[in-house]
Amino acid sequence: MSSSQHSFRGSSPAIALAQRRSRFTYRNLTQMASYNTACPLRVVAHVDLDCFYAQAEMVRLGVPEDQPLAVQQWQGLIAVNYPARAYGIGRMCTATEARRLCPSLISQHVATWREGDDKWAYRPDAAENIATDKVSLDPYRLESRRILAVIKEHLPSHLQKVEKAGIDEVFLDLSAHVHAVLLERFPELADPPPHGDSSEPLPMPSISALDWQADALVDLDDDHAEFDDPDWDDVAILVASEIVRNIRAAIREKLRYTCAGGIARNKLLSKLGSAYKKPNQQTVIRNGAVRHFLSGFKFTKFRNLGGKLGEQVSQAFSTESVQELLAVSVEQLKLKLGDDTGVWVYNTLRGIDTSEVNPRTQIKSMLSAKSFRPSIGTVDQARGWLMIFVADIYARLVEEGVLENKRRPKTINLHHRHGTQTRSRQSPIPQGRFLDEETLLGLAKTLLNQIVQEGHIWPCSNLSLSVGGFEDGISGNMGIDGFLLKGDEAQALNIGPRARVEAEGSGLPHQAEKRRRMDDGGIQRFFTKKETPPSLGSSDSVLRENGGETLGRRCREVGSDGNDGVDGPSIPDEGAGAQANDQKTAAGGHPCARCGACLEDSEALQSHQDWHFAKDLQEKERGGLAFGNQTSVIAASPHSGPWKTGPAGPKRPGRPKKTEPGQQKLTFG
Repeated sequence: MSSSQHSFRGSSPAIALAQRRSRFTYRNLTQMASYNTACPLRVVAHVDLDCFYAQAEMVRLGVPEDQPLAVQQWQGLIAVNYPARAYGIGRMCTATEARRLCPSLISQHVATWREGDDKWAYRPDAAENIATDKVSLDPYRLESRRILAVIKEHLPSHLQKVEKAGIDEVFLDLSAHVHAVLLERFPELADPPPHGDSSEPLPMPSISALDWQADALVDLDDDHAEFDDPDWDDVAILVASEIVRNIRAAIREKLRYTCAGGIARNKLLSKLGSAYKKPNQQTVIRNGAVRHFLSGFKFTKFRNLGGKLGEQVSQAFSTESVQELLAVSVEQLKLKLGDDTGVWVYNTLRGIDTSEVNPRTQIKSMLSAKSFRPSIGTVDQARGWLMIFVADIYARLVEEGVLENKRRPKTINLHHRHGTQTRSRQSPIPQGRFLDEETLLGLAKTLLNQIVQEGHIWPCSNLSLSVGGFEDGISGNMGIDGFLLKGDEAQALNIGPRARVEAEGSGLPHQAEKRRRMDDGGIQRFFTKKETPPSLGSSDSVLRENGGETLGRRCREVGSDGNDGVDGPSIPDEGAGAQANDQKTAAGGHPCARCGACLEDSEALQSHQDWHFAKDLQEKERGGLAFGNQTSVIAASPHSGPWKTGPAGPKRPGRPKKTEPGQQKLTFG
């Protein structure tokens, strides 16, 4: 039997249907397909796992569903299943109190990282080792990902708009999915609107009763009657309830988890609905039942009204009841709460919410922290905990796709608390290289050393490490080392047309004319300790010292007196042919805007500019200029960019005064 036969039964007489028109238009139907948040036919669902941490442990341990179980963290409880709640056990109870109330209670401690270990584990003595253990929620994160995967498996790949609102809850905007189902079940909806006018009302649904099966259906408002023929908003929510029911059944069958669902026209109502009939049920809030549904709530239970704003509204009007506050006009709310807040509260009390379901489910940061009781007092202890933090974070990074270069963080942060004083240090994570635990640990230790050097940091009561600024990795692009050529290949790139013809005639490979990725080295091979930048007056011996690298040829600068200026780096002297080629390049080449080098074609110019980019990266990592003789290059360049010329020559803030070990200065006269 088809799903439509399960869900729709009966029909109104054709004559009666022909005389009635829907409250919704063809434009409203089109808005569904584009997830328009103002669409009156919009359908949003909220799926919430029942006692998620407790269920995860029940599934892991394979205990019966009627077995009382609580999840313990140190001496407190962070989750209590429904059989345990029947004994009066709540999250405010201690583990000792809970066992007194229910001797048969399974009190499962969360997994922990232990000082000296490189993996989290479930430990029977974790509660007694708060000083050496750190809580790990990784088992629950893994289960959360499995559940999300099942949800997405049961939605069309091209019609998925899923927001992961927490480790145990998701929002689903089902509008486009429901729109597709409606067109399939009711072919008349695919017909164009009369007279081509999208504001024309839709025909009424060809059904008179809806089968809600086991859904918890909220009663309609007083001005709506159950025996009225349903309109398209009711049909849309019914289709959504079928989708959610199937998703919940799949989670139950594949992973053994139960969850509650709420189906309504927006996020506010669907979240309230999922909590309305727990556990393992779903609540449907039709548009005609919103006022009746909300009237029984305290508005402090609403999203964004449970904190300071809710307290402000409660104090301003001496009530927490939605029913009582509905009598307050929007002008009164604006007067006491401000214009924007007043209007928002007025709409929220009436179930109006146009917030979008955000499909970006990626995390923004990762944190690993430990509060020490008793406090730690040595650098070795702190470094030991940094190893645990890094292992914890890196395990999550692997799950996030760092090994496949899908996503990776840009910054690392260390927070240290001594008494009431908190110190923080941050560092960028080097990009463009493989990110591993050793790299993260080295950065973390460097940040710790910076804090230690300040002094007065012991004893330490809290230490935390975090990474953030996540960005998507780039795949399929050639690395920068692919643009850097050496030796004969670099010379082949810059020889003139005549030389190219001679090279082709001699049987040299044609690929030698083109830049290409080198198999035996990356950017590190480009920055060798004997390297000198393209500089004015470079001789053949200097060029050989650099391994034959060349990135272009400087244009001859001709002064008003007709004398040639200084030549830039070039290939070994080729006699008259080389001079002729140089003159040709100076006359019609491609000049570099940064250093004035003149390249003979756009491809060579791009390669030369990539060299500048590589140099900038190297300078940034070293914290100053990469080469001690950079000023000589810039001094002779008429296109020196942001460099400033003073009495002593070009200057730049932070320029090192001496060369680094292994470098050498060149003298230009």
